[in-house]
Amino acid sequence: MLNRDHQLDTEALLPGRSTEAGATRRTALQAALGLGYAAAAAPVMAQTAIATSAEGLVAGQVSYEVDGFKVPAYRAAPAGKTGLPVVLVIQEIFGVHEYIADVCRRFAKAGYLAIAPDLYARQGNAASYTEVSKLMAELVSKVPDGQVMGDLDGAVKWAAANGGDAARVGVTGFCWGGRITWLYAAHGPVKAGVAWYGRLVGQPTDLTPKHPVEIAPILKAPVLGLYGEKDTGIPLDTVDKMKSALASGSAAAKVSEFVVYPDAPHAFHADYRPSYRKEAAEDGYKRALAWFKTHGVV
Repeated sequence: MLNRDHQLDTEALLPGRSTEAGATRRTALQAALGLGYAAAAAPVMAQTAIATSAEGLVAGQVSYEVDGFKVPAYRAAPAGKTGLPVVLVIQEIFGVHEYIADVCRRFAKAGYLAIAPDLYARQGNAASYTEVSKLMAELVSKVPDGQVMGDLDGAVKWAAANGGDAARVGVTGFCWGGRITWLYAAHGPVKAGVAWYGRLVGQPTDLTPKHPVEIAPILKAPVLGLYGEKDTGIPLDTVDKMKSALASGSAAAKVSEFVVYPDAPHAFHADYRPSYRKEAAEDGYKRALAWFKTHGVV
């Protein structure tokens, strides 16, 4: 796993809907979203990967338009329900693959409309890469923060028009998505965020002009940061810098919190990789649900 810069609307796949045209379209959508497991994320630990059933859910690929571009996304929600709390699920550097889709289904089982947009879609397909270095250089590094904020705004609008409650939105993300979670909590219409091991500091660039430590004082929503003590890419002194920045910030910044798990490495929630730490991952998920409840998402 990285230790540096971590850096369509269809019906759910329901039984009996297996026409040849439909199957072809679903295959194309799955390829666009990178469902399956990203080759660059190998080795995959299939024996430990969590598989959450879609029973009782509406789950599958959708799309929505932002600035003339169709953003593909995976969404899962309790079937037949409306007025649902919404959670934006933000991908790792490896894109929206089966692990991220499964996280959406987990939140849907907890009563949320969960949506994970493919935030690299304009730049390319993360699933086509087999080397992390090329994925970073050729795709991830070319994704502007401004584009990401707009695509997340579009996801909130889509959710509000498709059974979600736009007044009750949370955001959570992993690795690359952890950083984005902090940024979106300073930008978007969310009540709370949960950032899993997203980097907090960095050099500004034209595409990534600010990092979490710089936007901490202006957070609009409180964020729970879930980090690993043994994450060699996110030194604990950067967590301390972030805590200091939050302490002198907005009301939302002041109530933001960190949990640092002893002996946990980067990507300890990623149950399909050797970095997975079951106890920390399960505790973090429970804390995420409680955090959203405490801050009015549910």
